[in-house]
Amino acid sequence: MTRGILARDSGVSVRYLAQLESGEGNISILRLRQVAQAMAMPLEEIIRVGPEQPAELTLLGQFLSRLSPSQLGEAQKLLRSTFEKKDRRHRIAMVGLRGAGKTSLGKLLAAHLRVAFIELGEVIEQTAGTTLSQVFSLYGQAAYRRYERRSLEAIIQSHDRFVLSTGGSIATEPATFDELLSSCYTVWLKASAAEHMTRVVAQGDQRPMGDNREAMQDLERILAGREPMYRKADVTVNTSGLDIQQSMAELLKQIG
Repeated sequence: MTRGILARDSGVSVRYLAQLESGEGNISILRLRQVAQAMAMPLEEIIRVGPEQPAELTLLGQFLSRLSPSQLGEAQKLLRSTFEKKDRRHRIAMVGLRGAGKTSLGKLLAAHLRVAFIELGEVIEQTAGTTLSQVFSLYGQAAYRRYERRSLEAIIQSHDRFVLSTGGSIATEPATFDELLSSCYTVWLKASAAEHMTRVVAQGDQRPMGDNREAMQDLERILAGREPMYRKADVTVNTSGLDIQQSMAELLKQIG
C-alpha cells in the first residue's frame, strides 16, 4: 500500500505519515485509528509491542468476533474442556465479593478434602513484604495487580491440591482471572448485595458503610459489574439465606 493511497484513505497527510513511519510523528489516538482503519487492521495490532501473533490466532480472533455472546460462552467452555490442565479439579478457588463466605466455607472445604487452605491476600502480603493497604497506598493498584498475578502463579506452581480464597476484585483483571479459570476449578459464592453488607458488618467491620449514604447502591453496582465475570466460574453456590452448614452442604453438592 503506497503512502499516497494510505494518506487518501485515512485522511492523514503524506508528510505526517512519513513522520509517523520514521518514529518522529506525535500522532493522536484518533488519527492513529484512522490509519489503522485504512489499513484494515485493528488498532491494537498497529501498536503491538513484541513479536507478531501467529496467523492462527488472528484468524481465531476474527472467527470468534462473529459469534453471539451465547455462542462465545459455548466456545469458551469447549476450548477449556479440551485444553484445560488435567489437574485443575484438584485446585479449588473461591471467587465472589466480601461476605460471600469464601474464607469460612473455604476452610471447611479444605478440612473436608484434607488439603491446604490458602488466602491469596496473605500470599500477596508475603510476596510484597507489607500489608495490602500499604501496597495500595505506597505503590498503587497496578503494583497490587502485579503482586496478585505473581502470587497466584507461585501458588499454582508450588501446590498440587488446595482450596484458595481470592480477593473480590480478581475478576476485574482479565489476565489473572483467566489464569485462575484455566488452572483452578472455580466456585462463585453468590449472595445479594444486602447480605454481603450485613455479613461484613456482622464481622465487626463498619468501613463499608462509614459516612457513605450510597454505600449499598455502590455495592450493588460493583456486584452487577462483576457478575458477568463471576458467572464464568465452573459452579455457582447461592449462599443467600443459608447458614454456614447449609451453605457447606450446597457447596459439596455442587462440586460433586
